[in-house]
Amino acid sequence: MSIHNENPIPSPTDDWGLEPLMDVHELATYLGIPISTVYDWRVHGKGPAAYRFGKHLKFAISDVRAWIAQQREPSSSEPRRTDRR
Repeated sequence: MSIHNENPIPSPTDDWGLEPLMDVHELATYLGIPISTVYDWRVHGKGPAAYRFGKHLKFAISDVRAWIAQQREPSSSEPRRTDRR
């Protein structure tokens, strides 16, 4: 499942009006990280928000997109914040 979308429209929904969800393996594959890193983020309160269905975690595409956008570091031309609170 790809979360890249060239159109600036919200995530598509299915016939039920629900947004597609990705599992831990799909998220790890997309980000190019080990599955264990996703679980580690969960333990430490990092990573995108997830839904729990029994023992299964699912991630809404819109939550993953929002979380990825928050991870962007400023470019070298942008001033860096010096206060580390």
